[in-house]
Amino acid sequence: MKENLPKLVQDDKWLEPFSEVILKRIEEADSKEKELTGGATLSDFATGHLYFGLFKTDKGWIIREWAPNATYIYLVGTFNDWKEKKEFEFKLLNNGIWELQLDSLVIKHGDLYALSTHWAINYGKRVPAWATRVIQDSQTHIFNAEVWAPENPYQWQIENYERNNEPLLIYEAHIGMAGEEPRVHTFNEFRKNMLPKIKANGYNTIQLMAIPEHPYYGSFGYHISSFFAASSRFGTPDDLKQLIDEAHKMGISVVMDLVHSHAVKNENEGLGNYDGTRFQFFHEGAKGEHPAWDSYCFNYGKNEVLHFLLSNIKFWLEEYKFDGFRFDGITSMLYFDHGLGKAFTKYDDYFDANVDHEATTYLRLANKLIKQVNPNAISIAEDMSGMPGLAFPVEGGGLGFDYRMAMGVPDFWIKLIKEKSDNDWDVGEIFYQLTSKRMDEKVVSYAESHDQALVGDKTIIFRLIDKEMYFSMRKDQPNMTVDRGIALHKMIRLATATTAGGAYLNFMGNEFGHPEWIDFPREGNGWSFNHCRRIWSISEDPELKFHWLYDFDKEMIGMIGDNKLLSISSVDFVMENKPDNVLAYHRGLFLFVFNFNPTQSFTDYGIPLGSGKYKIVLNTDSGRFGGNDLVDEEISYYTHPVAGAKSQHYLKLYLPARTALVLKKIDIPKVK
Repeated sequence: MKENLPKLVQDDKWLEPFSEVILKRIEEADSKEKELTGGATLSDFATGHLYFGLFKTDKGWIIREWAPNATYIYLVGTFNDWKEKKEFEFKLLNNGIWELQLDSLVIKHGDLYALSTHWAINYGKRVPAWATRVIQDSQTHIFNAEVWAPENPYQWQIENYERNNEPLLIYEAHIGMAGEEPRVHTFNEFRKNMLPKIKANGYNTIQLMAIPEHPYYGSFGYHISSFFAASSRFGTPDDLKQLIDEAHKMGISVVMDLVHSHAVKNENEGLGNYDGTRFQFFHEGAKGEHPAWDSYCFNYGKNEVLHFLLSNIKFWLEEYKFDGFRFDGITSMLYFDHGLGKAFTKYDDYFDANVDHEATTYLRLANKLIKQVNPNAISIAEDMSGMPGLAFPVEGGGLGFDYRMAMGVPDFWIKLIKEKSDNDWDVGEIFYQLTSKRMDEKVVSYAESHDQALVGDKTIIFRLIDKEMYFSMRKDQPNMTVDRGIALHKMIRLATATTAGGAYLNFMGNEFGHPEWIDFPREGNGWSFNHCRRIWSISEDPELKFHWLYDFDKEMIGMIGDNKLLSISSVDFVMENKPDNVLAYHRGLFLFVFNFNPTQSFTDYGIPLGSGKYKIVLNTDSGRFGGNDLVDEEISYYTHPVAGAKSQHYLKLYLPARTALVLKKIDIPKVK
């Protein structure tokens, strides 16, 4: 009976044929939760970080690790010359858990340490899996854990930050490359230099990449080795806490990129072959290796792995007070074939034997845990498959994410720019692609993210301007290619942001058309940092055209945020004229009119509306943004009937070529 089905199915009749599979997923997740918690809460269960790892106690020090295949484990470090000694030998408790207790004077803050782990036929040096501080030697490049127990630990200024529930305006950022100099930048530099900039530009959420420790800087933080350690290349744990604390003071939430989809293969500093086996944390055989990422895949069916990953979530929420997560690689987790090369064109693709139910169970539990720890925390799924129920509440039968990344939007813009001339842009297709989503979910819309800024891809500005970026970005250098690129860059971002299905994201520097791609230091470029930075000075140089884009983004984000535009769920189509390349839509009191025509401007262009009075609040053709100032922004615009007062009204506008206008209805009829 339909009334007994979860709300997810009740709301979507096309899911009814798959209700049995959906109910099975719910049952499996609920059963696993009971098995793990024994009737307690997931938050009570996810406390491994309070038991495993190194801790200072009233009696001294205690360290515990899980290594079921180990036969002997020794603690080695600077305090014992990295030698195996009897007094530093762990004792086996039960279930593969090893423990060592030490006198308080044996080790101290700043000491380096590791595990010397023995198994049946070999042994190896290992960075502890639960270590919360890991550093790399600048000479040998070897990673070791570091004792982190400062006498004066960081004191939070805001203990219980409560994120407001306004729609997310996300500034995606990477700490190391957030500065202008060609080097690795720090948490403190980001706090001092970037936080005020992000606040002034109107963004209310920061999404930080590459926070957990990762051996290879060029992995962008997606090949993690130490899941509980904030990367020391950016500073200390206290530095990160101060950054987040300062953001909270400014009313900015901080979300972390969480990579639970896979782990780096490294053995000495990572989880690969941690206790002498591949299968401690990961699947055995081919199932345990990601064919495209050269990494290991977690075994979500193993309770100890669930304990590790769920505890990791709670750790970042409580220890560092992050406000949520953007889960990376969800598509890879959901499907046994990792979604590689699959189009996902029909509902069957989401409910067949290719779906990993152990992964759906884990994601359901993860999202449930997040809300238990912090009801206001955010969870965002990076999924390109579009699985129904992914961004639907757990209580209604979904997997519980708050948002899904709208990954098809940047792909659409790239395809449009690459494959079609300006005259062939279909404005109806643009509106459809930007607003196409499941009605029961919210999405994070974006024109481009870090993916498009990396070497091997191109940002929108590069696709539009290409080599002219290097020769014609001074204001005294007229160039039609650059003019076209600047005009379309503003229009593309305005259309994407104002149709966003709940949230909008921008990657740092893309807002002003950053002229360099991101190329991390690697052997192929001589380990250079020259292209691994952001050149902020050009965005503020009055002689360069970059600041036009920068200023436009600031006003666009301000307009969206100040008016809480994205909290208005309905984006209402008004009109399209494909021969003219003109598109118009409403969102609340705001009217958006786009003339994508590359050559033709229109005088007294009629937009069919109800009666009303409008004022222009944003104009891409404004001289402040590099436009031609052809539109009068000071006057009020009135709709006029074609016949009698009750006939169709039209708003007559002058629409220059490649221009978008945002108008606000300013006479609201009084309710009698």
